[in-house]
Amino acid sequence: MITVVGVGADGWAGLSPAARQAISEAAVLVGSARQLDLVPAGGARKVRWPSPLLPALPALVSEPGTCVLASGDPMFFGIGATLARTVGPENLRILPHPSSLSLACARLAWPVEETPVVSLVGRPLDALRAAVLPGRRVLVLTADGAGPALVAELLREHGYGASVMHVLSRLGSADESRVTGTAASWAAEAGELNVVAIECVADPGTVPLPPVPGLPDAAFEHDGQLTKREVRAVSLARLAPLPGQLLWDVGAGAGSVAIEWMRTHPSCRAIAVESRQDRADRIGRNAAALGVPGLRVVTGRAPGALEGLPTPSAVFVGGGATVPGLLETCWAALPPGGRLVANAVTLESESVLTGWYGRHGGDLVRLAVSRSAPVGGFTGWKSMMPVTIWTATKESGT
Repeated sequence: MITVVGVGADGWAGLSPAARQAISEAAVLVGSARQLDLVPAGGARKVRWPSPLLPALPALVSEPGTCVLASGDPMFFGIGATLARTVGPENLRILPHPSSLSLACARLAWPVEETPVVSLVGRPLDALRAAVLPGRRVLVLTADGAGPALVAELLREHGYGASVMHVLSRLGSADESRVTGTAASWAAEAGELNVVAIECVADPGTVPLPPVPGLPDAAFEHDGQLTKREVRAVSLARLAPLPGQLLWDVGAGAGSVAIEWMRTHPSCRAIAVESRQDRADRIGRNAAALGVPGLRVVTGRAPGALEGLPTPSAVFVGGGATVPGLLETCWAALPPGGRLVANAVTLESESVLTGWYGRHGGDLVRLAVSRSAPVGGFTGWKSMMPVTIWTATKESGT
């Protein structure tokens, strides 16, 4: 049994009797240099986390009497979750301390359950973009003292320079501090252990981008190879993204479907497969700009490029239904309950989808969209090409 003890910035003084006893009785104490310095040595052997951590972790915690030190709540962006995956939850005893999230919300009187958290520790700064919306409160975990300045710069660039930032450093310690200002005028320095609390305010002219599918086409950089807004919204509704699920976006173009899939929930994942390198690069830029830098982009021609990819929960084929073996490969990759949504704009592609519909069922929808456009001095309707959408759910044994 491995004991994991959460330690606050107040160190030994802030620990519960149970946490103190676990540390005092440990044969081996494992943690960062800062955490190890916060507790008395006792008779334990102190071991610092190695780098890289994951390969060494199983052997490091295999000794009897091991006690792992964590910052705050070990299960809040902490080592606890990693240990649970590595050694199994049944082999852990976890003694948490109040997390930095709880302490920050207590200082600001913000309801914890209403405050989303974005961690930028070991993660791209662009991940913050999707969480920033008018009137929203967001907590940001940063890795060092430069974090608040980078957050302020992103807010300014994103059109939220008027947002109020509170930087709370060394929460729970005797030298705890708090600095408040706007992102537009931010110039303050911050300590290494800090949380950035943001009250999001959009600048005049900023157009908020909601998490629901159907972002404006202009939100994406593209060369015309883009699933248009109305068709994209219908396609995503049929893909039915759920938290934690993985999408294959095959022939991704600008990556709009994969990006909007990931924006529906922070745990949604996607792989965009695109044969052209210039478009693959563009997908990466779109993903970063729209707050989902974790989108994986695979450059290659399907179906060959699909080999070895993780099993998807859903597959979107925006074009190329006539490519030999493409739909067969996508269908075979899906587990029971997986969804396949394929779009067609040509008679040849529509014929292929009709054949699949006849064999596997599901449903077919033809979507015809018209947008207003100038007609001389008046306004009329300009029709887009109709799109046929086939949706099917894979049953067991098919």
